[in-house]
Amino acid sequence: MSLATDAAGFATPPIAAAAKQNGAGNPLIVVEGVVKIYSTVAGDSVLALDNVDLTVRDGEFVCLVGPSGCGKTTLLRLLAGLDTADAGTSSLAGKTLNGPSPEVGVVFQQSNLLPWFTVLQNVMLPLRVGGSSRDAGKIAEIHKLLEIAGLKGFENKYPYELSGGMQQRAAIVRALARDPKLLLMDEPFGALDALTRERMNAELQRIWLASKKTVVLITHSIDEAIFLGDRVVVMSPRPGRIVRDLVVDVPRPRIAAETFGSSSHVALAREIRMLLE
Repeated sequence: MSLATDAAGFATPPIAAAAKQNGAGNPLIVVEGVVKIYSTVAGDSVLALDNVDLTVRDGEFVCLVGPSGCGKTTLLRLLAGLDTADAGTSSLAGKTLNGPSPEVGVVFQQSNLLPWFTVLQNVMLPLRVGGSSRDAGKIAEIHKLLEIAGLKGFENKYPYELSGGMQQRAAIVRALARDPKLLLMDEPFGALDALTRERMNAELQRIWLASKKTVVLITHSIDEAIFLGDRVVVMSPRPGRIVRDLVVDVPRPRIAAETFGSSSHVALAREIRMLLE
């Protein structure tokens, strides 16, 4: 794909056309002019996000990268309905986000599985809280998700009996339990070793291709963002602003040995690093 460049020489890909090429649908998330200010214990004000605009289409996989403290998690919390903006608007499927929604699933940095629950009990928890844990159709869907995530046969195991990667896969299934429109992921593989993280990237791609959910993932790994994302959104140091929205022009399904080191990967990784510097 031929890309135009701006005055700084950075690529400015046609986002809408690329989204259509990736099979993405209509806008699902629309963030416009969002500002978030925190107050410290000392009474000072900290501008975390400043005039952030972001659109994510139905079925897209979008990765957010940026330096620590740039507001990535703050933006994710706003999309999850766990926090409110001081200015601007955020909407999901045309409805203003003003609190937690069953249409949004969240995967945190730690799996946060309840140690006294089995894998099946943990992933069924959202249905239990929502009052639909006796729905035969939903139970069957949970078992299908467990199989897709490679956890078939581990339904009755406890978290301590699983590897870190398996725990995170269980957390992903739990987040998908209610069949949400949007899956938010905050550095879900940051605590894993490099080899396990690479395997988990492949697993997540497989789960995403099977579920066709819209995903927004925070990562500090440029390689991870390029491997997983349809787009990589680069944020500035605090106050967080979006400085570039880049299309990943690499066919799917992606294989690490072929993606990493390819000319497309090297060029995009170089551009992201330059932006972060």
